[in-house]
Amino acid sequence: MRTRAITGFFFIAVLIGAVLLGPYTFVPLFSLIATYCVYEFYRMVYTENTQPLLFWGVGTAAFGLTLVGSILLNLLPYSVLPLSIAAVLLIYVAALFRKTAHPIQDVAFSLFGLMYAAVPFVFFMGLGFVKGTYNAYIPLGFLILLWTNDTGAYLAGRSIGRHKLFERISPNKTWEGFVGGVILAVIAGLILFYYWRVFPLWIWVCMALIISLFGTLGDLVESMLKRNVGVKDSGKLLPGHGGLLDRFDGLLMAAPLVYLFLKSTL
Repeated sequence: MRTRAITGFFFIAVLIGAVLLGPYTFVPLFSLIATYCVYEFYRMVYTENTQPLLFWGVGTAAFGLTLVGSILLNLLPYSVLPLSIAAVLLIYVAALFRKTAHPIQDVAFSLFGLMYAAVPFVFFMGLGFVKGTYNAYIPLGFLILLWTNDTGAYLAGRSIGRHKLFERISPNKTWEGFVGGVILAVIAGLILFYYWRVFPLWIWVCMALIISLFGTLGDLVESMLKRNVGVKDSGKLLPGHGGLLDRFDGLLMAAPLVYLFLKSTL
């Protein structure tokens, strides 16, 4: 428990620091996190019969995220974005030269790893620029809502949890925990509105609801993935916490929807 607490403290401190220091720390750090999440995904699903193209997949993620980050930072024009599509197509070509039993299955897992573990971080990084110029309070607010939802779900589930939410996938999650997470996230949204005034109150509340619902679904999907491949954690990078995918599973579904919500309302 002590190791978990220390790791969690420093991990959160690094994330908050990177967001607040500005776009030139925010974008590179989360690009690196996304790339490592792709690596963790490939390591999780890698078996004798399923062998995703780890080198090409991770390389494509790093290349694509670098392009997107450079565009967000106004270092490159949008016209270079199709290069990332070309990098993805190279995965098909690379598979032709591998002597594996199920090459199409390998390509499918390689592409799914990019879609599942990398693309959501593109939307998350986009949150920082959703109003045109970089605003640290938007991605930081997203993270705070995500963390408060997790905290509320944990506390309510441990104290009053009785009815299982999705026992087949995640035996410890309860409906009471889910409701507790929603309530605490909404309260956090009210506090963020009071101090930051980046958005109207109703937008913060809607963000809290989207993150609570789809963050929980993202957690369940990653639990389903881990059960499917027979692992407890996505990795061992964070002592006491598992891997990066374990820490960002809620972001993977929530970030794209929050970004689209904000783009449609602003």
